[in-house]
Amino acid sequence: MSCTVLGVGVGLLLTAGLGSDGYSTMVNGISLALDLDFLVVNLVVGVVLVGLAWARGLRPGLGTVVQPVVVGAVVTGVLVVLEEPDQWWLRAAMLLISLPVLAIGVAGYLAQDAGAGPTEAAAIALDPPVPFRWSYGIVQGGGAAIGWLCGADVGPGTLLVIALLGPMVAWFSRRVPALRAPALA
Repeated sequence: MSCTVLGVGVGLLLTAGLGSDGYSTMVNGISLALDLDFLVVNLVVGVVLVGLAWARGLRPGLGTVVQPVVVGAVVTGVLVVLEEPDQWWLRAAMLLISLPVLAIGVAGYLAQDAGAGPTEAAAIALDPPVPFRWSYGIVQGGGAAIGWLCGADVGPGTLLVIALLGPMVAWFSRRVPALRAPALA
């Protein structure tokens, strides 16, 4: 269920057309620079990030595999159903709505403690010494920078994800018992 919520949030973010999350920006930029399919780059980058987290002691689990598949399927469905609004204020509203939806989705699937996806695994692997609420922004920001340097677009949505998503996930995880993630305790 949480991966579905996360997929809806990503779909809303992408449909708003005001910038993607840092991880997707990185994958898109690398795929543009190397002239490779997004799917191929996504798989390779995901395996590398999960591998680095595993080297720091964070073992992958079923959720590590299920999360990208379910989220990808839901995002595809959302993108088929929704169209980018013409009015700027509707796009901004969609972007602002996507942030708490994303945060609830990430916190919810991490609360299942079944294995983190690539971005979350990399951020959790940095905690300690950097708390997740900040390490998530570091990972998203690093991904956005790499993607931008490789030719991908960055927008206000990207910057909001970098600055706000980690603190929002941590906030929901602390405040909502059903979203309490052991990795964020």
